[in-house]
Amino acid sequence: MRELRYREALREAMTEEMVRDERVFIMGEEVGHYQGAYKVTEGMLAQFGEKRVMDTPIAEEGFAGIAIGAAMVGLRPIVEFMTWNFSAVAFDQILSNATKLRQMSGGQFTVPIVFRGPNGAARQTAAQHSHAMETFYAQIPGLKVVVPSTAADAKGLMASAIRDDNPVLVLEDERLYGIKGEVPEGEHLVPIGVAAVRRAGTQCTIATWGKMVPVSLEAAELLAAEGVQCEVIDLRSLRPLDHGTVATSVRKTGRLVIVHEAWPYGGPGAELSDRVQRDCFDSLRAPIVRCTGRDASMPYNKKLEELTIPGSATVTQAVRAVMAY
Repeated sequence: MRELRYREALREAMTEEMVRDERVFIMGEEVGHYQGAYKVTEGMLAQFGEKRVMDTPIAEEGFAGIAIGAAMVGLRPIVEFMTWNFSAVAFDQILSNATKLRQMSGGQFTVPIVFRGPNGAARQTAAQHSHAMETFYAQIPGLKVVVPSTAADAKGLMASAIRDDNPVLVLEDERLYGIKGEVPEGEHLVPIGVAAVRRAGTQCTIATWGKMVPVSLEAAELLAAEGVQCEVIDLRSLRPLDHGTVATSVRKTGRLVIVHEAWPYGGPGAELSDRVQRDCFDSLRAPIVRCTGRDASMPYNKKLEELTIPGSATVTQAVRAVMAY
């Protein structure tokens, strides 16, 4: 084990996979000569050259389509969106081609491709650059969607995504790129579709993902001082969704709070709530509560932004509500 930053762990996974398999390459805006908009690909151009680290024009639909075609003929592309907000331009390529070509060709083609980049709000990126895009993508058959919250998972989930024969979306987070954590040396794979229990507890389950994991853990610490022991589950994968780990926890605690940054209408949080109420109805001691981003476009003002995204105070308030029911 050694300590790496989240961005360094992502880079290490991609580098190791590119060394292991010459079919793997990366393309996107500023991934090469600029070293990556968030320095995730720093040094990779010098190591692998321009045939495997490719700078692209500002044309997400175009380079997403090129990468899908490359995957169909046997290569294994990694496509970086400078932000997942820009993936909206390439949505048709992902929705209508990447996810459907295997089925439409009767298995004659596979599409082993990774789409990656920062997701959700950063700091004062305002209304058009703060979308939590998992709400859109997690409902599409044929896609896998993973959201690493730690440096170790950043490496392990990225490596698993690159090796998968299906299109995988890796939703990173600009606010997490600089965090440090212990990461295993050498090959490290985290299975897609398996959640992690980040904190054990007996009185309330908190299910969450991405940058809401550290927020939820902070809330759990505050609640522990009040005598409330929360179990915090990091879903890590939104499609496939490990509702079994959440259900096991809820049968123990009898309560569930789902925390996510995305808008409240629909999405993985609503899906998880539906599954748990059907599977664990007799175990629930209170209604399931979702602590979400506000149902509004993101303001630019820093104080208003803080009120729009869940924080530890709003999570503790939600847990207190289910405990008092």
